[in-house]
Amino acid sequence: MLRGKAVTLRPATAADVPVLARIRAEPEVRRWWRGGDDLVAAVEADLAEEGVSVYAIEHGDRVVGAIQWHAEDDPDYRHAGLDIFLDPSVRGAGLAGDAIRVLIRHLIDDHGHHRFTIDPAAANTAAIRAYAKVGFRTVGVMRRYERGEDGRWHDGLLMDLLADDLPCPSQVWDGHGRAAAS
Repeated sequence: MLRGKAVTLRPATAADVPVLARIRAEPEVRRWWRGGDDLVAAVEADLAEEGVSVYAIEHGDRVVGAIQWHAEDDPDYRHAGLDIFLDPSVRGAGLAGDAIRVLIRHLIDDHGHHRFTIDPAAANTAAIRAYAKVGFRTVGVMRRYERGEDGRWHDGLLMDLLADDLPCPSQVWDGHGRAAAS
């Protein structure tokens, strides 16, 4: 288990599939994550995907989302990629930022990663703002990166963060996912 200020991350299991599928079915989540007509099967496929580690995000006594990572292990290009989704009912509470910081700290300390990427849809401004609060920076637009449910190609945004950009674990947070002034 990985603990943050407000969330706990633990490896997702088959028991989490129904709640994660329910969250993925929320229109605000489904718009960006999709998954076809069978979201239970989509979540099960995520959990079974080789090379991807999926964690359930817990807040209080309930699962409120998932965060996952995969590694590029070529020593000349080594980095970790992240993806996250949250129940819309808990957005705005800084939980995404807390979950991302906890996972990145784990990837630095326990896996030796130094660089992290995330690739939201270019139109997903709320996610982009949340990632920027953690310290991710825009690398560039990936044109016609992902096919949408409408069958058209949509742009994605590549963002990255270096381990040096993440505040130290003892940093004081202001409750909005930003480091407080000392």
